[in-house]
Amino acid sequence: MNLIIRNATVVNENKIFQSDILIKNGRIEKIAANIEVNYAIKELNAEGLHLIPGAIDDQVHFREPGLTHKANIYTESRAAVAGGVTSFMEMPNTKPPAFTQELLEAKYTIGKHKSLGNYSFFMGTSNDNYDEVMRCNEKRKDICGVKIFMGSSTGNLLVDSPLALDKIFGNSELLIATHCEDEKIIKENFAKLKAEKGTFQPADHPIIRNEDACFESSFRAIQYAKKYGSRLHILHISTEKELQLFTNLIPLKDKKITAEVCVHHLHFTSDDYERLGNLIKCNPAIKSPGNKAALWPALLDDRLDVIATDHAPHTWEEKNEPYEKAHAGLPLVQHPILLMLYYFKEGKISLEKIVEKMSHAVATCFQIEDRGFVREGNFADLVLVDLNQSFTVKKENILYKCGWSPLENFTFPASITHTIINGHIVYEKGVFNESNKGMRLKFNR
Repeated sequence: MNLIIRNATVVNENKIFQSDILIKNGRIEKIAANIEVNYAIKELNAEGLHLIPGAIDDQVHFREPGLTHKANIYTESRAAVAGGVTSFMEMPNTKPPAFTQELLEAKYTIGKHKSLGNYSFFMGTSNDNYDEVMRCNEKRKDICGVKIFMGSSTGNLLVDSPLALDKIFGNSELLIATHCEDEKIIKENFAKLKAEKGTFQPADHPIIRNEDACFESSFRAIQYAKKYGSRLHILHISTEKELQLFTNLIPLKDKKITAEVCVHHLHFTSDDYERLGNLIKCNPAIKSPGNKAALWPALLDDRLDVIATDHAPHTWEEKNEPYEKAHAGLPLVQHPILLMLYYFKEGKISLEKIVEKMSHAVATCFQIEDRGFVREGNFADLVLVDLNQSFTVKKENILYKCGWSPLENFTFPASITHTIINGHIVYEKGVFNESNKGMRLKFNR
């Protein structure tokens, strides 16, 4: 589809300006006022709307293969698209985990045929699949990164062998993304609290998975990365204590160690367990209000580099088990832009900073080819937002396969009107055009 978007208020690279956008063969051909063409073309009037680059979510769990009773790549990419997330990077803790190149490529095949958004998949690590992980070095332009669970996870995804960690950090040429929680500290906290209380409540989650567990594991990952000069990206920072580990004195493009913050750690606090219980149980835990208060300035001053969701759906039944059995994770990928726009209206963050942290910085951090910016020559991954039309999360408009959201009944002060991916209008005012699928992300490495 060739397309002109007329009269848009563009938010891009720390500027806000009025412009037309000409899209041709899936890419942005021209950015200028009053573009004229001498051939037939579809026009979209964006007067009164803001145009931003599509969000790139660097951490999602879409559950396919093997856990598709919770979610799958089609349903969750569809929800993402409705929320203005045009590209995603999905984690390896599926069933079976993506521990071999063949299993990893099988996920890319599913993405090619089913994903409405652009996609990439992380390679999984265990204590004993080093050789398979190293095969990623030959595919560094085609794979977003290597994922290490340095804290408890399902199956044998926990990598706790110092030898395995040393070898991976020492030899991976790809970005290494880590989940950092110290297993020993978590187990000690659990045993101590169990002896004291006998039974647990959801509000005990941040006591068991506390600030020290996060800090010690993040500190250890950084020690490995500094030892070898590895490219390390620490996921879902949730504590004030960890912030001392990161700097804003180096431009993002030159950073070897970067950090992600997730929308739920910017929005919820431990006070919300009383209202939402296990629905906000996740790893790392949502913690005390002081941690949330510290994350915001660190995001704004660039100690925290990108915003993501860690979208992790579970069924309603799995979330409503007693605390010890309730699954950890929140479905969030449909609403991250809207949630940040809520905080824009609250005066916490600018439109330019939202775009930087959800699009530009992710593209820079992962060296994504031709995406994340509204630039001539880039793929046309664009979102139109109405800042004057509210949107309330209701059961009937939740698109996740699990059918629920911790944000249900929350009213955002803005709405997503259009999502354009590779020049194709996939989503328009609640209606999907699924005739085109997303593309595999490429990386400039």
